[in-house]
Amino acid sequence: MSMPTLQERLSLAISIAEEAGELIRQARSDQSFSQRLKADDELVTDVDVAVDELIRQRLNAHFPGEAHLSEELSPERALDADTSQLWVVDPIDGTVNFAQGLRHVAVSIGWMEDGIAKIGVVHAPFLQETFSAAEGLGAYCNQKSIAASNVATLGETLVGTGFPYQKEARQQLMPRLGAVLAKCRDVRRNGAAALDLCDVACGRLGAYYETVSPWDFVAGWVIAREAGASVGHLSTVPEGVPADLYPKELLVTAPGVYEAMRQLLLDAEQS
Repeated sequence: MSMPTLQERLSLAISIAEEAGELIRQARSDQSFSQRLKADDELVTDVDVAVDELIRQRLNAHFPGEAHLSEELSPERALDADTSQLWVVDPIDGTVNFAQGLRHVAVSIGWMEDGIAKIGVVHAPFLQETFSAAEGLGAYCNQKSIAASNVATLGETLVGTGFPYQKEARQQLMPRLGAVLAKCRDVRRNGAAALDLCDVACGRLGAYYETVSPWDFVAGWVIAREAGASVGHLSTVPEGVPADLYPKELLVTAPGVYEAMRQLLLDAEQS
């Protein structure tokens, strides 16, 4: 039996993500879900778990034996996962948005081979958008080609970011936020990292920075990179951890402002 091509993998991931999106839409329509807080004050609903299980079943059926890393079923494995063939899944990115009736909610499915993220699908069921990309094949929204912005100065750059659930950790982010507000066009905080990355990919945002978890960014990272965005980290990636899985201090921007944005954020941290 031959190995599936990247295009075949991508097509199946899109189909699975959109099926998961239907489950999410139906759950909100029925208002039948329960919710609770994890130990780190992060919200989880029983829909997160149900969607995660659906995706896991579909991936196992099509790609038996390939490893999975997901927020709901294996978070403790985050940076130790076998990345030779690894699916990285966030069943609901933007759980608080989902529970509150907001629209920035996404299913995020990424695939890595030998430590390199090669496939990304981010499906936003309430926005009716499906972002997708595979290594060397370009990036798309609803099957139409997308590209990062040609913005060239910080003053023109609309920036996306987010904040941790732990309130005491938020204070450390204020210097960078202040610098961005002072030098860039404005800031948006939509509450779903995967969609922030896709917004950079299609030019709605000129830059995005945040520390997240692997399942929040792997798929969107592929999409942004394939759309021509510059992707990197503000801090050094630890030895032995693939850069495409390392979730701390992400910086993803239109190519024309990457270095200026990087310097702005690093200088703010030191001031």
